Amino acid sequence: MTVSMRVMTAGDGYKYLLRSVAAGDGDRSLSTPLTRYYAEAGNPPGFWIGQGLAALGHGELTTGSQVSEAQLELLIGAGRDPITGDPLGKAYPTFAPVADRIERRTKALDTDLGPAARAVETARIEAEEAERGTRRAVAGFDFTFSVPKSVSALWAVADAGTQALIADAHHAAVAELVAFVEGEVAVTRTGADGPEGTVAHVDVFGVAATAFDHYDSRAGDPQLHTHVVISNKVKTAQDGKWRALAGRPMHAAVVAVSELYNAALADQLTRTLGIEWEARDRGRDRNPAWELVGVTEELIGEFSARSRHIEVEKDRLIAEYVATHGRQPSARVVLKLRAQATLATRPEKHIHSLADLTSQWRERAGRVLRQDATGWARTLTHQAADAPARVLRADDVPLDVVREVGLSVMAVVSEKRSTWMRWNLHAEASRQLMGWRFASMLDREAITGLVVDAAEQASLRLTPPELASSPVQFRRADGTSRFRPHASALFSSEALLAAEDRLLARADTLAGPVVGLETVEQITSRPDPRGRMLGEDQAEALAAIAVSGRALDVLVGPAGAGKTTAMSALRRAWEKEHGPGSVVGLAPSAVAAQVLADDLGIVTENTAKLWQNHLMHGTAFEAGQLVIIDEASLAGTASLDRITAEADQAGAKVLLVGDWGQLQSVDAGGAFSMLVHARDDTPELLDIHRFTHEWEKTTSLQLRHGRAEAIDTLIDHDRITGGDQEGMIDAAYAAWRQDLATGRASILVAETHETVTALNARARADRIIDGTVHGTREVSLHDGTAVSEGDLVITRHNDRRLRNGRSWVRNGDRWTVTGVHADGSVSIRPVGRRLRGGIVLPADYVAEHLDLG
Repeated sequence: MTVSMRVMTAGDGYKYLLRSVAAGDGDRSLSTPLTRYYAEAGNPPGFWIGQGLAALGHGELTTGSQVSEAQLELLIGAGRDPITGDPLGKAYPTFAPVADRIERRTKALDTDLGPAARAVETARIEAEEAERGTRRAVAGFDFTFSVPKSVSALWAVADAGTQALIADAHHAAVAELVAFVEGEVAVTRTGADGPEGTVAHVDVFGVAATAFDHYDSRAGDPQLHTHVVISNKVKTAQDGKWRALAGRPMHAAVVAVSELYNAALADQLTRTLGIEWEARDRGRDRNPAWELVGVTEELIGEFSARSRHIEVEKDRLIAEYVATHGRQPSARVVLKLRAQATLATRPEKHIHSLADLTSQWRERAGRVLRQDATGWARTLTHQAADAPARVLRADDVPLDVVREVGLSVMAVVSEKRSTWMRWNLHAEASRQLMGWRFASMLDREAITGLVVDAAEQASLRLTPPELASSPVQFRRADGTSRFRPHASALFSSEALLAAEDRLLARADTLAGPVVGLETVEQITSRPDPRGRMLGEDQAEALAAIAVSGRALDVLVGPAGAGKTTAMSALRRAWEKEHGPGSVVGLAPSAVAAQVLADDLGIVTENTAKLWQNHLMHGTAFEAGQLVIIDEASLAGTASLDRITAEADQAGAKVLLVGDWGQLQSVDAGGAFSMLVHARDDTPELLDIHRFTHEWEKTTSLQLRHGRAEAIDTLIDHDRITGGDQEGMIDAAYAAWRQDLATGRASILVAETHETVTALNARARADRIIDGTVHGTREVSLHDGTAVSEGDLVITRHNDRRLRNGRSWVRNGDRWTVTGVHADGSVSIRPVGRRLRGGIVLPADYVAEHLDLG
């Protein structure tokens, strides 16, 4: 997203915005946002923005006027008027500090505890409270508006006049989105919470916000972005009182705000410079990126990855090596020097003037473009200005087109979600309208709103209508009640609900194939081929499924409950009654399907491929078959509906296996959980076998049911560590490395693609230095990383043409690179195998679908 949001707490949390502000006095003109501070180190001072400024002081604050540190401290730090210092409503709530909480809890300990037991409990309480820290009140919401990468690239190398025009367009779009938030998102709450209370969401007189421009990323790449800190203090339109912003609407609208900002900025730049936009594919599971026509991916790559910094440091290390040894390093040594450069160039934030940064950026871009970068930018913008793009007014868009786009918006959202709200539709509407250029923000908002209305009309409203009318003062202009939050109605689609109804009907059908109880008892009373006896819960679940006669059945079990063992026993019982091959397996992913095949020794396939085979080749189920769908919580509702319909028609039984408490489908899902909770006799495995300690078993179940006391237990056993993001990433990485060094299998999980990529590069560098990864050749991957012999990689695309015997390349499989070839192809072998299973990935697959892992 180009817009992100984080909550800012009261106190000194705002000070990070002031650390790199350039020196400068006097008012700052918003019409020349960057050039005034062009030669000064740091970023320009912040400026005020928002209609809520009129309610502060005596009218001294206006949009564009400069922010002082004292003003920020008063408004954001203390919740007071930044001019007069008067309190704005109630003071920020205060929360008990760590020491007070420790004292209160230790005083409440059982008086019968002995000195040793009391000391142990006190130490535990002190550790828990120290980990939790002191909670702080919400002071504001920091929205960060970042221009797309191609815009940053053009802005970075353009002449000062064009830079100012691009910055003006960015600021205009930011101002339009702040106004949008004021009109559509920002509300406060009046009334009383609780079972006897009623809360109304009422309008406010705008918001008071401060905006700070930043030029670059931590790595020194151009990244024009603005932090807009919206104060949590707002003046209520209804009674003039100062209250707090309602937080939930601010969080709910972030994605919609981001998508609308993209479109508003595109309109502004097209109207200003005439330049056009194009959609570019960003790979699997990601929406297309809209970038400026003429700004190449090569230039974007130069300014969006650390590879150039690494190359510079590598060259320096090579020169140092030559000076020391009197000869050029070998290819193997160069690889190690590059790994050292990767670790050495982990950036710290440096403060430069825009003049210095622009000079560096122009030089870097010139090498990529093979021409003067500023001249290139001038040519690009002049050519665009000579052929201005056509812009639309709201009246230019026919209503039937609006309805068609609305249907498309609903269709796309319904593929991704089982239920949705207006903000989900709004975000998708902005994506689908991104290719349209509008004459003004009012025109864009009007058409976007009409499209969202059409999408709502095409959706099925799940939120019941209001049963009573509200007084006039508690009704919005559109007649809706303020006792219901704006844009909070829940929607679904008739097609999705119809599919759920069909699944529920099949789950109630008792005409499916069965296995006799005598056969089941013969299987459950004997150990399996590995000498394992079924537990009581496993035997009961197996019997319930085998004799139920349900055409669609379920088996629930948390991680480690022995679902695989139970399924293996069910397979043996089923095949004894219905013959060999009467049990087949499915899973939402090819990797999960292969795991199921290995565990049960049955023919398996992923659900998408099965349906493709059915459509293309007529592949069908057979009467009496048991179709096991593993990891069923990951299967989409539509997919389950199609597959179970075919099985039911053929006279087969479908068994969904999974856990409603685990990850859900990336498509519109939730059907597995629905089927589980629609019954009061759902077969469920309760005994956990996988964990070493008893407390681990209990805590796992508590987490599954969302019980907060599980967090306390994990803290007690040193399983949770807190800290800032970079510190925690470093600590997790160090722990992962230690696990590998001691021969343990360990997985490192991170929140974002960017963090994963950075950790992969770091791990690869360390593995090169310690000799695990070696070779004289490497090949680049799509995310800016590279692989060599010895690297661990993950394939991210199913390709049955790439195979060795019965093994083929699946999405999510992990491999060891055994060779890198001159044409960019890579030889791989499954992780853990020393012989056999080798496959060669062609260069185009490597370039698009291979990740470090």
